[in-house]
Amino acid sequence: MKSIHDLFAQPPAPQYKGVTATSHYIPMPDGTQIAADVMLPVGLPANVRIPALLILARYWRSLELRVPNPPNKALIGPREPVGDDLIPRGFALVVADVRGTGASTGVSLCPWSAQEVADYAEIARWVQAQAWCSGALGAFGISYEGASALRLAAVGVDGVKAIVPQEIEYDVYTDVALPGGLFNQAFINEWNTSNQLLDNGKPSKLFPFSARLLTRGVRPVGGDRERLAQAIRDHQANTNVYQAMQGITYRDDVFGSTGVTLDDFSVFPHQQAIEAGGAALFSWGSWLDAVTAGAVLRTFNGFSNPQIAVIGAWKHEMTAHGSPYQRPKSPPIPAHKDQWAALAQFFAQTLVEDRPPQGKTLFYYTLGEETWKQTAVWPLPTTRHQTWYFQSDRGLAPDAPATNITHRYTVDFEATTGLTNRWHTQMAKPLAYPDRARADQRLITYTSAPLTADLEITGSPVISLYVASSETDGAFFAYLEAVDPQGVVRYLSEGQLRGIHRQPTDEPAPYWTDVPRHTFRRADSAPLPRGETVELCFGLLPVSALLRRGECLRVALAGADKDTFARVPAQGTPVWDVLCSAQGSRIVLPTIPR
Repeated sequence: MKSIHDLFAQPPAPQYKGVTATSHYIPMPDGTQIAADVMLPVGLPANVRIPALLILARYWRSLELRVPNPPNKALIGPREPVGDDLIPRGFALVVADVRGTGASTGVSLCPWSAQEVADYAEIARWVQAQAWCSGALGAFGISYEGASALRLAAVGVDGVKAIVPQEIEYDVYTDVALPGGLFNQAFINEWNTSNQLLDNGKPSKLFPFSARLLTRGVRPVGGDRERLAQAIRDHQANTNVYQAMQGITYRDDVFGSTGVTLDDFSVFPHQQAIEAGGAALFSWGSWLDAVTAGAVLRTFNGFSNPQIAVIGAWKHEMTAHGSPYQRPKSPPIPAHKDQWAALAQFFAQTLVEDRPPQGKTLFYYTLGEETWKQTAVWPLPTTRHQTWYFQSDRGLAPDAPATNITHRYTVDFEATTGLTNRWHTQMAKPLAYPDRARADQRLITYTSAPLTADLEITGSPVISLYVASSETDGAFFAYLEAVDPQGVVRYLSEGQLRGIHRQPTDEPAPYWTDVPRHTFRRADSAPLPRGETVELCFGLLPVSALLRRGECLRVALAGADKDTFARVPAQGTPVWDVLCSAQGSRIVLPTIPR
């Protein structure tokens, strides 16, 4: 492939007009009934067998509307109408409510529970047994549905040949629940509230207003309201995720009364099984959507499967641009129709032509330059690491300061990255980072002189913060920013670490990583020693960004992000002394010569 345009240059042409849909209950070995919609092309000849694409849905497979479903269209669900694009091209689409959700019976003990993942195999085999199915299966989806698709590749069903996980979490602890050991309170609370409405048969408040007006609830299977009522009664025993998370500080803490940890329902324990299955992977993420870019890179480097990977700069649903160098809500690049064409082309090559991609290719978008690039290797082979030191005048420079000095900062608990940041977009919110100049006034910042040459940062920065705190615990946020000649401050990346988790580890990681690792386990935690300088060394989230000559590089430090993360400590106001010296605070940047 010569460019990202090759991903969607030759999708299969539409062969059929319209969609026909039926609903079914698929029985599981323990008696749980899984609700599924089967959508086929109108006019599919009886002797023709076609591949099936699966969506394993947490947020309802389809909606019961107050008006008739549009004729010859895919059933409407709380997702973009991708079915109307894919099905006429010669694919079947099967969308199932996972156990304990939608119109399916049973209980959801935790996200991606062992029982739920075992159901995926039963659903896949049921689909393969249908007369219209060729036996070749693919799966795709955004967020939960994308993570479910990737787990389908681990269940050992022959014929699962192609998986498209989009905007997913790889490690539940670090990627969504407790990044850096800090409780992602806003997301977990809102996600749980939304799920409780859905599990009670009510539309989520995150659905667009018009959709809420037109929606009666989840679509019953074949009009079977009695079984739907039973399903909703079953859902009353679903685990309250927000309550369960109140008992988790450490990676080895148990999730509620389930007996499992967050690791047990993360992706990485499935790596060996996914590799053994051999499915081709087409992973999508964004530099600015939680840690979805990190999930792409861990999959790309960690899994031996043939792979295409794409990291852009869009919001969670991939429907709008999120680059701070673009106008908010600008169209995504590639355009939405091109994203769907890329799915169709990938599934045609893998499921129809039996022609999976060769090796691995990663396409990535560079902020500031606003261009796409590609590589077969990550980190890039030309990476050069530059160390930039905090200076006594609150500057930032490649030369270590000649004298030792500390800067005092009192944590401002009103500091925030707003309600349209990388963590809030995961709840179907816009993604926008407006000028950070005013927000930075609440932080302690270190800013370089204007750059004398362009500077490309591509990879994962690592910060070493030498700090003494007046409290025995705290939240430490580091933001990487660009300041243009007019003083506009653009967000590029961030990292965070809770003080009690500062101890690094040399033990092997359970998956690929290129930043200092912390176990986040209870046995490895320790209070901060009051008033004593300690090192906190942690990675920032990966990014590719170009700073132009004349711009300044900035590192901004905060002790809170009030609209996203829980307050640490719960009481008291930490006062920091940040050390600047030859052995003191600094950031190491992965730069690319130009």
